[in-house]
Amino acid sequence: MPDTLDRPAAAALSTLPGATIIRRIRGMIFSALSTALVYSFVGTASKGGCVGGSPTDGFMEVNGSPADIAPTCVQLNLRPSAIVFVAIAVTVIVAITLVLRPGRTEASALRVIDRAVVVMIAGTLAFAALTMVSFFAIPLDPPSPGEPFMIPFTFGHVEVDITP
Repeated sequence: MPDTLDRPAAAALSTLPGATIIRRIRGMIFSALSTALVYSFVGTASKGGCVGGSPTDGFMEVNGSPADIAPTCVQLNLRPSAIVFVAIAVTVIVAITLVLRPGRTEASALRVIDRAVVVMIAGTLAFAALTMVSFFAIPLDPPSPGEPFMIPFTFGHVEVDITP
């Protein structure tokens, strides 16, 4: 029984100087990896549609009327933007750099790390929301023959597949 009384408290798992900051940096790195993983799932989407065709084939226009031209299908695929992954990495590097500045106290170093985590998560969520809004605002109207498919400004990487 006396052995259990001599164990250090949970907050003092290590006697290493700066162990609290190291633990917080480890948490920041786990947060960065988790944020990047979640963004890679959230930043992916697709949409598509077909317009045109002959009335005997049963193809319809967008408004529901029978069509008498060959159908044109547009498929859009959204992929995560590399900018977000770079921003997450830069945030971690800048936070560690700021923590290593001379004259920094342990409390101020912990605040810098905590703020970096908030900036990472909030920035990634905001960018993902803007990406989804801009992606779903892209019209699916196929271009005229010989014209390129124009994509307005989007925050993600969009792949376009047009099949006649």
